[in-house]
Amino acid sequence: MQELQQSRKIIHIDMDAFYASVEQMDNPELRGKPLAVGGNEIRGVVSAASYEARKFGVRSALSGVLAKKYCPELIFVKPRFERYKEISNKIRNIFYDYTDLVEPLSLDEAYLDVTENKKGNPSATLIAKEIRQRIFNEIGLTASAGISINKFIAKVASDYNKPNGQKTVNPEDVFSFLEELPIRKFYGVGKVTTERMYQLGIFTGLDLKSKSLEFLETHFGAKSGNFYFNVVRGIHNSAVKSDRITKSVAAEHTFNENLSSEIFMEEPLRIIAEQLEKRLKKHKIAGKTVTLKIKYSDFSQQTRSKTLPYFISDKALLFETANELLYQERMKNSVRLLGISLNNLNTEIKKQVVVQLKFDF
Repeated sequence: MQELQQSRKIIHIDMDAFYASVEQMDNPELRGKPLAVGGNEIRGVVSAASYEARKFGVRSALSGVLAKKYCPELIFVKPRFERYKEISNKIRNIFYDYTDLVEPLSLDEAYLDVTENKKGNPSATLIAKEIRQRIFNEIGLTASAGISINKFIAKVASDYNKPNGQKTVNPEDVFSFLEELPIRKFYGVGKVTTERMYQLGIFTGLDLKSKSLEFLETHFGAKSGNFYFNVVRGIHNSAVKSDRITKSVAAEHTFNENLSSEIFMEEPLRIIAEQLEKRLKKHKIAGKTVTLKIKYSDFSQQTRSKTLPYFISDKALLFETANELLYQERMKNSVRLLGISLNNLNTEIKKQVVVQLKFDF
């Protein structure tokens, strides 16, 4: 007889087409129409698409040119990230009315651990329903939810009844749910891995469950193999972390016209460094590893990194290091996007100090 790990009550809340839904909420003329946030019919990439646009195959990360080809009636709007962040904060405040164990994954989704909650409600299903209703009543947007014993299953379940729905996978249903689940719906199994699994005769959770740990580690590596072996058995011990630590801070810019010479890239790079400095100083963050992101006109991408012996956050040092990386090797093609990110941050050091103090005292 199989036994599950000790159950927690985890909710995964996922906003429905968040960026596009905010735009439709703020502009009634856009409601019910195919909408793309970001990009345009000439260049750029779609950041988000409304459900009306998704029916035509328009998705995030699709080029604006293709999106317009798929959906000639598509309306493009510029993203307003400050507005999305404002709405996201309001949604998050609703979460905190129920639990302090909230782990945001992005502006539009988060995990909540409601095993013990501020409302004293033993039903995670009813809590999720109440949260979704409050988001609709107080903000005007719809959300979907997944509810189960761990983060993995809750994440998968939240996608089941989208949009504006929820699904609960009770402890007694976990094994049957996972065994019947198509392998392409397993969170963490991307398109390439799905194809590899198909080649190995793995099409469902039950097929995955039939494979030994040794088999999975041989074909997918120790870390991934162990992950697949456990999650299909309902084992995923990652706790909801309310104090998630920033591991990387970035800024980037897509050009109106492709740039073909490094000389013309220096000034934009300087501006990007200034934007990054503002973000770093706002949150009092510094880091050691500077990464230059380059996206070429054919949409291929390259990164170049350099780790310094000291923490930096100053725009001059950010630019100097990124500019050095710019000339590190010749460009493969004309460039449509440049970005600078900083990781290996001092936030990780601060966390280690806090943990050490807890052990000492």
